Amino acid sequence: MKFIKPICVILLLSLFHTAALAEETIRITSGEWPPYLSEKLKCYGVASRIVTEAFTLEGVKVEYGFFPWKRSFLLAQKGKWDGSVVWAHTEDRARDFYYSDPVVESKWVFFHLKTTSFDWKAIEDLRGFKIGGTLEYKYNPDFKAAEEAGKITVYRVPKDEQNFEKVIKGRIDIFPQDIDVGYEMLNSLFSKEEVSLFTHHPKPIKDTSFHLLLSKKSEKSKNMLTLFNKGLKRLRESGKTEQYLRESRVGEYKK
Repeated sequence: MKFIKPICVILLLSLFHTAALAEETIRITSGEWPPYLSEKLKCYGVASRIVTEAFTLEGVKVEYGFFPWKRSFLLAQKGKWDGSVVWAHTEDRARDFYYSDPVVESKWVFFHLKTTSFDWKAIEDLRGFKIGGTLEYKYNPDFKAAEEAGKITVYRVPKDEQNFEKVIKGRIDIFPQDIDVGYEMLNSLFSKEEVSLFTHHPKPIKDTSFHLLLSKKSEKSKNMLTLFNKGLKRLRESGKTEQYLRESRVGEYKK
């Protein structure tokens, strides 16, 4: 087990006066999903920072435990930890957890080089482009149906990183990926000069919200949910959530 207390210098400096008064503590499980969640990133990733600061604004301290994803879920499900971050909504999960307001929105967009003239409004507009894909990814139903019908050409490889390498080499034109995960990969794979060659189309191919889950087996979960949503609203209205995401996309959470 990897047990970690939340230490983020920027967070502590900006919210010290509130954190100093905190009496409640909440224990949250997590896994590796950079740049949203990672014990290797500053503040344990941008989603962790949002969760921590939202709670801190309401006088609640957060402690994180990093585990393999299955164990992370089960520990929270059984009530051994208070909750887990971050998860998409499913009916099965909703039986065991209370869902917070969305912490982050996972927007999948098409990445491409700035020199590639690309625009799209419907799947039909992707015809004629060499599209990268990762094995077993479905992306969305329309994309899947168009690929299976031969209406669009998708070149699939085992790993996402391979697709970004193919984009920069000109072997494919566009590649769909979560916008924040995509920029995290670019900043890990390439130099700043090479990353500057990339851009993305603003229209998402799919959009999924991810939430804090609080275990229904914990007596304090309902109160914690109210406090968290209140703090999250304050944080979002301050503009900080968007600021943190912008910072993440240029690699500022790297240690």
